[in-house]
Amino acid sequence: MSTTRALSLRPGTAADADLIASIHSASWQATYRGLLPDAFLDGEVARERAAYWQARLNAPGSERRKVMIVEIACEPIGFACFERQPDSAWGVLLDNLHALPGHQGMGVGTLLMAAAVDWAREQGESQLYLYVLEGNTPAIRFYERQGWQFAGAEPDFMGGVDITALRYVYRLDHASSKD
Repeated sequence: MSTTRALSLRPGTAADADLIASIHSASWQATYRGLLPDAFLDGEVARERAAYWQARLNAPGSERRKVMIVEIACEPIGFACFERQPDSAWGVLLDNLHALPGHQGMGVGTLLMAAAVDWAREQGESQLYLYVLEGNTPAIRFYERQGWQFAGAEPDFMGGVDITALRYVYRLDHASSKD
């Protein structure tokens, strides 16, 4: 008989910047292999993500942003950041939804997505949006299964290369109040 350990959510703070950067780096290293240069993933990604999260979580505007960390038995295994973008026609940005390799497929993303939906509703928004790297087929399938819809593609730059970011939207009026 197997037992499943329960997932729990807690807010992330500026004190969690290094932890979040570590999860983010590990996720990119596993997920973006073949999509971004190995030299970037094996070299500078950890340093780059650490600087990014230190700056982001210590920047003004925290009232427009919520970071949630998923834990299992008090061990952090994933996170997401959601943010109200000033003057955005797209709603709340669901940014950087990541689970550590080995913990994908166990509900981490679904739990984080539900938290983002709840927060967006609290903010009075009617829609969320996100960007997913073109070629990240498992993530695209996951978002589409959750009801997200493709809304466009934009050029971007990541890891020293030009990429295409696919924008997906999730209308809250299509989501049940139990999301």
